[in-house]
Amino acid sequence: MGYTPAEYGVRKDGRSLVKPVNSSGGLLFLAILLTACLGGLVYGVVQAALTDQWHILGEVWWVFPACLFPFLAAWASYLKERKAEKLRKARNLPRPVD
Repeated sequence: MGYTPAEYGVRKDGRSLVKPVNSSGGLLFLAILLTACLGGLVYGVVQAALTDQWHILGEVWWVFPACLFPFLAAWASYLKERKAEKLRKARNLPRPVD
């Protein structure tokens, strides 16, 4: 049985030292965790604005793009895997292992 790229979902080969998280539940957990981290970052910006300590942002501006990319990647991967699960379920296919 061949899988279409949409049915395959996110990468499942695990050729790294750490086994990648590629189930929809694991990806959802990571996405929610990164959302909470981004929320903490937004809270920090609001606090800096309220206390008029804008100089702090000049020192840690790089944190924003560093947190934004993983946040977007986690949600995109979750949505991709969730769509793949639905397509596999419709065709009654098992989850691909490799």
